[in-house]
Amino acid sequence: MPHSSNSPADHPDPSTSPAVHHSSLRPEPAEEAVGSPAQRAFRQAVLDVENLRQRLRDLEEEQADARRRYWQHVGPLAQAVVTARQALFPPLEEALLLHFFSRAEEQQITSLIVANAHSLRDRFGEDATEILQRYATHQKAQNITITESYSYQADVNHTSEPQRGGQRRKTKAQRAQEAAEREAQAQQQSLLGNTKAVYRQLARANHPDLERDPERAQAKTIRMQQITEAYEANDLYTLLQLLSEHSADGDAASDDLLTRYTQALHRQQTELKQRMNELKFGANGFFGSTGKKQEAELRQLKRHLRAEAEYLQHIRHAIAEPSGLRDLLKQLAAEGHESI
Repeated sequence: MPHSSNSPADHPDPSTSPAVHHSSLRPEPAEEAVGSPAQRAFRQAVLDVENLRQRLRDLEEEQADARRRYWQHVGPLAQAVVTARQALFPPLEEALLLHFFSRAEEQQITSLIVANAHSLRDRFGEDATEILQRYATHQKAQNITITESYSYQADVNHTSEPQRGGQRRKTKAQRAQEAAEREAQAQQQSLLGNTKAVYRQLARANHPDLERDPERAQAKTIRMQQITEAYEANDLYTLLQLLSEHSADGDAASDDLLTRYTQALHRQQTELKQRMNELKFGANGFFGSTGKKQEAELRQLKRHLRAEAEYLQHIRHAIAEPSGLRDLLKQLAAEGHESI
């Protein structure tokens, strides 16, 4: 934060400046002892969550900038590939209606349609829901029909009872773990969305009518106004801050409540870190090299996209006739490819 004057008071020591990251601050020993352990742990958890949220916002801004730069460079070529891939659907779908191809070839054509839809969705963010719903299920049914005549008996003969039981146990364990994770998440959401319990705890400890000392009663009157305003605004964060600062000394109920919220904040930290890792290293991340290396990578990517668009246009013309599509199917099968 810039300062408007050059007086010594306007230039605090760096070790106490608010601009310094909170983890580098070294509070005075007297400040470290303020509040109960539960209050201090909660305040630290709040600081950690705030820090992670800010880092996540910074990452999202960097991602947005990187995404804009990316599409400025490759957007037109990427759109050319999208258009060329979308143009493959009509001839492939029409081929399934011709009764020209064998059952195995029809299955291969269906696989090409599904793979093409996945490419459009996963690489370019295109909506391929309709195609996938129509053909992914059909492809699965084809696979089952074609293979069940000879694979089912083999599975029965070669899969022992212990193996099948182990597979079932693994599946049950996975389901149990997923259910536990969903339950923990639901409890966290319920806890973080509940202001009434915190309000009641604060009101019990800060009601001015229960205070005999006039000065303390006046202070609690002002505090209760803050508490009521935060509760009416459903502002859980402010209520928790007030609870961590103004709950009665040795109030076990307040400490227990703060401990539960601290645990919820710790889970929130884990979720924020996971989101940051997804932004950094996920499939849709836009982080990469910078400078000349990035320029070289973008040039290479543009060459690949241009070549892909030209190849797809060639394929589109080749599969316009059933014989051309059959030749393509044979070529892909020989090379071990299931997609274009």
